[in-house]
Amino acid sequence: MAEVSARTHRHQLWALGLSVALHLAAAGLIIQAAHPTLRERPAPQEDTVVYLADIPPPEPPPVRPEPVQPASAPVAKPEPPAPQASDLATPPPGAATMDAPPAPTAQEWAQAATYTLKNSKRYRYHWGQHVRSLMGTAIEGPEQGAVRFRIEIAPSGQLAQLDTLWTTSPTVEQRARQAVQAMPPLPPTPNGKPLVFEKTIVFDAFTAEAPPLYKNDCEPDPPQHGNRFVWDGRSPQVATAQPDTEPLDPAAYAECLKQLPQDSIEAEAASDERQQKQWASPMLGR
Repeated sequence: MAEVSARTHRHQLWALGLSVALHLAAAGLIIQAAHPTLRERPAPQEDTVVYLADIPPPEPPPVRPEPVQPASAPVAKPEPPAPQASDLATPPPGAATMDAPPAPTAQEWAQAATYTLKNSKRYRYHWGQHVRSLMGTAIEGPEQGAVRFRIEIAPSGQLAQLDTLWTTSPTVEQRARQAVQAMPPLPPTPNGKPLVFEKTIVFDAFTAEAPPLYKNDCEPDPPQHGNRFVWDGRSPQVATAQPDTEPLDPAAYAECLKQLPQDSIEAEAASDERQQKQWASPMLGR
């Protein structure tokens, strides 16, 4: 009996162990099905190492030496063109500028060559206009200024003498002299004699020379008034009489009026502005 009981007990233990193993296997399968990430991952592949060969860069092509000119035959370099007056400077942003006036035409010079009144007034104006036109655009800044010349023109129209009386800028004086040298041949002077006069050339961004008026050129010049009672301290004190203006011959006056050109609106406006500045009282604006 004891032997049978022991055998039965062993069979029960085997059955219990087999049951527990089956339950554990089933539980493992259930858990693996519910969580795919818990499946066995494949073993990582081994890294492949790639070795790059150090290839040197290609060598540059050989530089061919330039042929050397013989010393007996040097190559002359072309001279750069002379800069125009308008290209000498570039205006900075916001700077005021004034373009050069147009040069007098051939017709205007021909008319100026026949105008004899007031020391060839028309000839003198066109000379200054032509010089200013060749000086180019004026730019606000240190390059602007004015210069006054004393000019002598030969009867043939050639420049005989050019003297500087004063200047506010050496640069403006140099530019004006270059413009004078670049002027084309001028017509003969109106009266056939040397023409001597003074002229101020203004080169800035705010001043434009207005054309002159000609309507009063047939009128005689007003007398030059001075101090009638000037005394040197030794001679007797006598008031100096002022010379009277002689009346014009009617025939000569009528002939003179035929020579007068038609004044422009710009000349009339400039004359009115000059008189306003000359005679306006500072008390009128108060």
